[in-house]
Amino acid sequence: MKSLFRPMRRPDPAILDNHRPLLRRLERRGLIRAGFSLGALTLLTGCNVTDNEAVGTALHAMSAWNDRVQGWLFNPNKLAPEYPATMVMKPPRFNAYYDIEDVKPVDGDTWRLELAGLIEQKRPWTRQDLAALPQRDEIIRHICVEGWDYIGEWSGVPLRTFLERVGADLRAKYVAFRTADDYPSSIDMATALHPQTLLATTYAGQTLPDPFGYPLRLRTSTKLGFKNPKWITAIEVTNTYPGGYWESLGYNWQSSL
Repeated sequence: MKSLFRPMRRPDPAILDNHRPLLRRLERRGLIRAGFSLGALTLLTGCNVTDNEAVGTALHAMSAWNDRVQGWLFNPNKLAPEYPATMVMKPPRFNAYYDIEDVKPVDGDTWRLELAGLIEQKRPWTRQDLAALPQRDEIIRHICVEGWDYIGEWSGVPLRTFLERVGADLRAKYVAFRTADDYPSSIDMATALHPQTLLATTYAGQTLPDPFGYPLRLRTSTKLGFKNPKWITAIEVTNTYPGGYWESLGYNWQSSL
């Protein structure tokens, strides 16, 4: 007996070609299995799959649903594994949306961390101000969406400590970052308050090198690598969804590990 949920005519398989980049991103996040079928796409869209706009809307809705599920499943008290210093990769692996030769070093003497949004004390912070706060050291695994990883040793101020010190509204939804290399990013407040989320200033006991985010970068154990912006110049606490560089290109916003 023919299913009432199947289309009358078999759709043209070429329709998937227009959506291969987004499908690959969804596969990498584990939202769909490799080899996503045209029949499954038809059931998901509930519409004519020759309508490219409708297909794209359905796929993005799946990614948004994935964000919500990851948020529900997140455990703010669960710590990621930590490793011995003998396993630390020196130097860490460089990765950005441009080549390492295009890195533009930041002047640490004139650098200031600007604050905005739902924060009581919005004065700019210097490197010396950050160094005066309690520090944490952690050796955790960095996992890239591209499939590679390494173990790194990071030190800096717990982001929770910093947010509490500046009077941030810890009930807000998002913490957003601007950077010197025009790489906006953002995380959920639960991740910002996680004990292993740092505003990192050193790597393997040394001042953070230029190619890896000097003087300040985010380092969190609960997100994929692209959620850890480097060369941070501003932090905003907000209830308005801020998105990010890769998210604007279709990558999953939560990207939890």
